This record gives sequence, structure tokens and C-alpha cells, in this order.
Amino acid sequence: MSAQHAHLPPGIEVITTLPEAAALIPGGAEARSVRVTLPPGDPGAPPHRHPGPLFGYVTEGEILFELEGQLPRVLKAGDAVFEPGGDVVHYQGANNLPDAQSQLVVTMFAPPGAPLLTVLSAAELAERRHLRVAHQP
Repeated sequence: MSAQHAHLPPGIEVITTLPEAAALIPGGAEARSVRVTLPPGDPGAPPHRHPGPLFGYVTEGEILFELEGQLPRVLKAGDAVFEPGGDVVHYQGANNLPDAQSQLVVTMFAPPGAPLLTVLSAAELAERRHLRVAHQP
């Protein structure tokens, strides 16, 4: 434990800190806590974007996670997750386990009334294909 967190009572642990995230929160945003539960092998939502940043962690199982400009990676229970929101595309958030449920809990910061996510059209996906690290030629 760092000296910065030495004052915390037993059982309280800071997992991850992202000081740069505050600059991404839209003015007047509301905080939303969201739990995503995926059945075994569930592919998750289709490619989409969020109206603001989100920060959270995997509570159970494994999530295959891919953001635009990043390689896909597997997040396991206890791993933190961050998305900047806005224009960045969230390509994958699938349950990586074929035989067990996976779950993550996030706090999203978004303008009041904004949708949790906006699914991209096939045309927009084609236009942004060059920005996807894992895309196939």
C-alpha cells in the first residue's frame, strides 16, 4: 500500500486511479452505475460508443474487450476497465467464457438523458475500419 493510502481502514483497497479521466467528463454530466451481466459465450453489444467516459472493473469471469485503436485483450475478475467515451468505438465486450457467466460494473459519466450507448451503422463501421487495430484486410 502506498503512503498516500496508508490511512485507509482494513479491507479498503484502491485498485486503479486515472487522474486524466476527469478532463473527459462532459460538463453537467450525471454519474450512472451500470452492471453488465453476460451469459456464457455472449458476444455482448454490437460495436457502439458511449456519450462519456466510464470506469469500472470486472466482478466475475472474463471479458474480451476491444476499443478502437487498441488490440483486443481479456479482462479477468478484478481487472479495471476504462473507456474515454465520446468518439471512441467500443468494438467488443464479449463474455470470453463458453461455460460461465461474466460480469462487469462501471460508472459512466454522461449528459442527463443521453443514451447509454449508440450502435454504429455498417456505413460508419466501414468508414472507421482503418482505425481498428485488429481489423482484417
